[in-house]
Amino acid sequence: MGLPSTESLTNGDLLDAYSRAVVQAVERVSPSVVSIDVRHRGEKAGRRPRTQAGSGSGFVFASDGLILTNSHVVEGASEIDVTLPDGRERRADVIGQDPDTDVAVIRISAPDLTAVTFGDSTLLRPGQLVIAIGNPYGFQHSVSAGVVSALGRSLRARNGRLIDHVIQTDAALNPGNSGGPLVTSSGRVIGVNTAIIAGGQGLSFSVPINTAMAVLPALLRDGRVRRGYLGIGGQDVPLLRRVTRFHRLSQAGGVLVVSLEPNGPAHSAGIREGDILVGLDAQQISSIDDLHRVLTEGRIGTVGTLSFLRGVERMAVTVGIGDRR
Repeated sequence: MGLPSTESLTNGDLLDAYSRAVVQAVERVSPSVVSIDVRHRGEKAGRRPRTQAGSGSGFVFASDGLILTNSHVVEGASEIDVTLPDGRERRADVIGQDPDTDVAVIRISAPDLTAVTFGDSTLLRPGQLVIAIGNPYGFQHSVSAGVVSALGRSLRARNGRLIDHVIQTDAALNPGNSGGPLVTSSGRVIGVNTAIIAGGQGLSFSVPINTAMAVLPALLRDGRVRRGYLGIGGQDVPLLRRVTRFHRLSQAGGVLVVSLEPNGPAHSAGIREGDILVGLDAQQISSIDDLHRVLTEGRIGTVGTLSFLRGVERMAVTVGIGDRR
């Protein structure tokens, strides 16, 4: 029997169809969603409070006990306790974390785990139904549903780096839902819930699952994501129009070098405090974010040409790109 046409559906029928989609997605994913409680060094173990700093959610993505969550949830943790939906409690170990994407992997040892199914976040469209699921306190799930409000947003991570291609939704995140999955109506995970803007009228954000999958191999192999390193501290600055015209620059800004690590790649290449970086090889550098984007793992160990302004002169030096520890 085919589904009735949209024209023949009453408001009640539409509501029931919406409800069925949400309920089915939750039933499929919720067995994988866990509660994460974190203790930092110096805190008393005692009886676990219902709310505590660093608590959040996560979800099992491999049946051998691998769990995906936010980096900020487990950052600096001395002990991590995971509560499964059936009430079992397990101690977890951090396998790897990447503050730049706010993604972390932890592992527990437990049988009969249910893993989620990953979707493809590049196929999302504005207006698409999505469901945010969390397990903030254990023994229960917190669910909110909404639509994809926008795609391709950027969100500033806690360490200052920009996370690109973030998913913006109106599925409000409840306290403790950070690290939980964002899923489609078919129950496929397409994001990791990561932040809510206070006073932002219900705006919430998720790291695309494709971004998380891109860093997973490095987290499982090395415990971190390697990125290129120059050893500078910088800040965005505008360039005077007469300067850009004189040097034939198409950009409106650059990166002012405010500090240099002794014997770092940039220091060894001859960069000084007060220089303004404007390019690396063929890549235009108009902001710190531009610099972050070009300093990928693939650039580690390579040599590049760093273009910069010193006073009224435009100069260039050869720099070896290191590995940020």
